[in-house]
Amino acid sequence: MRHTRTLATLLAFSALHAAPARAEEDAADGNIIVTAFRTPVAQEQNASSVTVLDEAAIIQAQPIAVTDILLRTPGVSLSRNGGYGTATSLRVRGADAGQTVMVIDGMRLADPSATSGGYGFTNLFLDDIDRIEILRGPQSILWGSDAIGGVVNVTTRRPQKALEGSAAFETGTHETVSARAGVGGTSEAIDWRLAGSTFTTNGISARANGTEDDGYSRQAASGTATIRLAPGVALDLRGYWSDASNDFDAFNGDSAAFGTTQEWSGYAGLNFALFDGKLSNRVAVLQTETDRRNYDPARSIRQLTFDAHGRVRRWEYQGTYHAADQLAVVFGAEREEQRMTTASPGNNTTPYALVPQKADTNSVYGQVRFMPLTGLTLNAGGRYDHQSRFGGDTVFSAGAAFTPNEGATILRASYDEGYKAPSLYQLFSDYGVADLGPEKAKGWEIAAEHSFGNIFHASAAWFQRDTDNLIDFAYCPTSGAQPDVCFIPGTTVTRFGYYANVKESRARGLELTGSARWRVLFLDGNYSWIKAEDRSDDAAFQGRQLARVPRHLANVEGGIDLPSGLRASVAARYSGRSFNSASSTEVLEDYWLVDLRAQWHVAEALTLQARVENVGDKDYQTVSGYSSLGRTVYVGLRSRF
Repeated sequence: MRHTRTLATLLAFSALHAAPARAEEDAADGNIIVTAFRTPVAQEQNASSVTVLDEAAIIQAQPIAVTDILLRTPGVSLSRNGGYGTATSLRVRGADAGQTVMVIDGMRLADPSATSGGYGFTNLFLDDIDRIEILRGPQSILWGSDAIGGVVNVTTRRPQKALEGSAAFETGTHETVSARAGVGGTSEAIDWRLAGSTFTTNGISARANGTEDDGYSRQAASGTATIRLAPGVALDLRGYWSDASNDFDAFNGDSAAFGTTQEWSGYAGLNFALFDGKLSNRVAVLQTETDRRNYDPARSIRQLTFDAHGRVRRWEYQGTYHAADQLAVVFGAEREEQRMTTASPGNNTTPYALVPQKADTNSVYGQVRFMPLTGLTLNAGGRYDHQSRFGGDTVFSAGAAFTPNEGATILRASYDEGYKAPSLYQLFSDYGVADLGPEKAKGWEIAAEHSFGNIFHASAAWFQRDTDNLIDFAYCPTSGAQPDVCFIPGTTVTRFGYYANVKESRARGLELTGSARWRVLFLDGNYSWIKAEDRSDDAAFQGRQLARVPRHLANVEGGIDLPSGLRASVAARYSGRSFNSASSTEVLEDYWLVDLRAQWHVAEALTLQARVENVGDKDYQTVSGYSSLGRTVYVGLRSRF
């Protein structure tokens, strides 16, 4: 991707709120990472790997869902139970699907009622997004629980004019229709933007043996406002909402079942500077809620089959102190309150109970960045979390970045730790165990990158991550006396399994990226080798590659970009073989997918675009027994005014 480059950072979008004006100005500079160290930092001062997708890269890729473009970046793989709207799992460097933090406009998204307690990525579409950053590696120092595989941070568009707008429309195969629009403005007193989108498709059959299509529809809206109350004082307001409905199949084939998901997030933060601007402060409260319900029209009495509600409320303080040009300190305190209710009502009139469950976490953290010599940047930090269920957890990090030639060559090394608290579902569902401990990870990486002017850029990174205390589903004996753990807590009812801290894993690998430009021609590519193995002492499959983690991943795109505004390219993506599950030997075969893309900037405010995905109509699966999209064709237009 033309404007994609592998950088390094400690990801923290809150810098946008800690210093709004400065951060947005620096964001326009491709050599500055706004989210690094929770304050704008030059890329040569960052110690860990992150891929940055700016607005141009996103537009050129023409994605529908954010995952469409994420899986074209190094170290990222994806599995999905059918077409758009079905269960989607994102894995970064072989980490479990629930071990990645998702952030949009500074709001951390998560669903405590989900099995893993993390974010599912199913309903995250392009909407008004104009920048995406994918941090790879354990990063709990700044992001707390779940940041073992990495962090995905997206930001929506910010206004640049007194009054401006944008709109896009696209239609394609499976009667797919997508439309989005936004309007905003900037002045001395306020910056604001509102946006909305809608998407609908007839889809494909989720199950590979199905014959009827499983449709999906989604509407979403977002809004941002920065109100400058006084010199050095600003109020930030952020909001995000989506409402989706999807059809899905039963395990044995076609079904009339469907589900609904409503998500909303809100953020309010006060930013103020002290000591002549040396100390930037941010005080904020944010809340995320998710409601999920499944229905089966084939039921004769009660069609509702699943009812879940999850809520996360966070209170945050963050300070950034610039003691000198060579020394900066970021520190903060947070409180997170998780709440969940779930139920699976039967096909009867018996009232069902939604029993509330909760867990609270209090946290403090700090990190120092020091530049003792020209071109050399060192950082180190620590974090302490105290969770109401399992108690305390402490993590550390350290790193270094060095450039001998003002950023043309950059060498990096880092050591980072991460952890993931057990989800409320793993603690309190019918399969839960209340005394589960946190999953813990330690990782390191070394990396180098070099730019040969504007013609060629290349990077390489080697990483390793060891994770223990992993939570997995353990099965109860099928006969004989049952141990206490095989009874639903507080009852005499047996269960067939339960969650337990029983696994260990090691992931190590190599990530290579390159991009070349020569006149109107361009070529971009990346390759990832990921050896993610089960290291559990008593595992029947010890040493085997983890489920749905391909060992080989590759992406390449080449084409032409003419001064007249016409851009055309051919893109190919490779995913290697992987195991379908941790407890079977079933293999998901490898595959190549080829796409064609074109866009034509016909006028100052109008661009036409078209693409063909999976040109060869390749039949492949990312989850055994579930379909994937075949050849699809889309055409559309975009406008900014």
